[in-house]
Amino acid sequence: MDQPTHDARYAPPQATVADVAEQDQGLQPASRVERLGAAILDTVFQSLVLWVVSLLTPYNPWDPQGRDAWSGADPLSMAVGVVIFILLNGYLLATRGQTIGKALLKIRITRPSGEPVSIGRLALRYGLGFAASFMMVVLWVYSLIDCLMIFRKSRRCLHDQIAGTVVVKV
Repeated sequence: MDQPTHDARYAPPQATVADVAEQDQGLQPASRVERLGAAILDTVFQSLVLWVVSLLTPYNPWDPQGRDAWSGADPLSMAVGVVIFILLNGYLLATRGQTIGKALLKIRITRPSGEPVSIGRLALRYGLGFAASFMMVVLWVYSLIDCLMIFRKSRRCLHDQIAGTVVVKV
């Protein structure tokens, strides 16, 4: 009688198997809480600067005089707000795609491909809200749609979609 031959198909593996590092998952979107936190921090910093300006100058951004009752727009306040935003965040946005709040929470604005965002796209992204603020009704509708869009799977707001940007973890 012949001895049964050993079938190699059922033999245990002979190679050494090591864990392989997980492949880079690419861009990881910032969480909704991180984005909200960054927006709150940016508002706090902007408000603090406005408060200091109101203490040191006759300008008071919280004085309702001079505002158009229909639009709510005060050209001087809008201009001061834009200048302060650019002074606070312009360099960080241009070089790193971050505002102060985004830098503190370690998130940044980028293109979906991971490329840095151009100044033109940043101007479009932030300019939308500024342009909408000339008419209060438009601002309310734009702001509501913009905020609610973050609850989609992509976590991209309306201003992200229009400017072709995403906010990701650093």
